[in-house]
Amino acid sequence: MKKIIVLAAATFLVMTATQAQTQKEIAARKDIKELKKEEKTERKSLRKLEGKDVSVQSKDQFNIDFGNVPNVHWTRSGYFDEAVFIQNGITQKAFYDFNSKLVGTVIPKTFADLPKNAQEHINKKYSNYKIDRVILYDDNESNDTDMILYGTQFDDADNYFVELSEPGKKLILMVSKNGNISFFKEMV
Repeated sequence: MKKIIVLAAATFLVMTATQAQTQKEIAARKDIKELKKEEKTERKSLRKLEGKDVSVQSKDQFNIDFGNVPNVHWTRSGYFDEAVFIQNGITQKAFYDFNSKLVGTVIPKTFADLPKNAQEHINKKYSNYKIDRVILYDDNESNDTDMILYGTQFDDADNYFVELSEPGKKLILMVSKNGNISFFKEMV
């Protein structure tokens, strides 16, 4: 009888300890999820730029990032100082955030520049659409500021954007560097 009581008590203690450990693990996972959620929220909150004039710091940082490029055309949008310039014969657009740090660059590309699997998928699924334009968004990995293209904010990563159209309809697809395709936006 004593053995049964001792065995029952030991089982109860093991179950209690296991349950406590499981609850601690669940709480720790919740804490990690909350921290990640907070980081994502902080990272995604873009600061609007004040005023109409492009920041001198953005221009200085541009010269550090790209060198002394002639004929740079600057504009200020709601969230970015934007520089349009020609480098190596290619017209590019660079975006600088509130802190005058490079967020990324948009470079024109061709459909042939897309990964082959993405070309095949687009040709098959969107055969009725005309390919209007392809661009590459080249993210500055050292800056966590998200980008806004086509009026839509997205996580910072290098991606192609393919503009497709048919009468009365325009679609934008986002294509990753490895060829994964996702619907990005429908334009009216």
